[in-house]
Amino acid sequence: MEIKVNIGDPKSGKTAKLVLANEQAKPLLNKKIGDKIKGDEIGFPGYEFEITGGSDYCGFPMRRDVVGVARKKILMVGGVGLRHNVPGRKVRKNVAGNTVHPNTAQLNLKIVKHGEKPLVEEKAAEEKKEEKAEAKKK
Repeated sequence: MEIKVNIGDPKSGKTAKLVLANEQAKPLLNKKIGDKIKGDEIGFPGYEFEITGGSDYCGFPMRRDVVGVARKKILMVGGVGLRHNVPGRKVRKNVAGNTVHPNTAQLNLKIVKHGEKPLVEEKAAEEKKEEKAEAKKK
């Protein structure tokens, strides 16, 4: 079991991406969209995260209003999993439930409470900018 996690920071607008394997991902199992997670459980002491969404191993998006772990075919007017809808049109689409399970491939988290150490290393970002500037000069 492997879950890709995208952690968004509303203050800076940056996103940290990481992969949680077997034992690291266990604290996330059976959590629902909207639940809070302590950062200590996944290796970020002092942080607190909120689950905002995700997708299963086939790419079907998780929806807050679909209870459970199974995929369901629901009648949608708008929202997650539906693009470019015409006013008044209803579409039946497959979506994943709102609960994290072993077949969840990707999970989106939002930072609710910041810890002492930054998630995204500032130095690495600065070095990449310098490398790009040098490459343009050549």
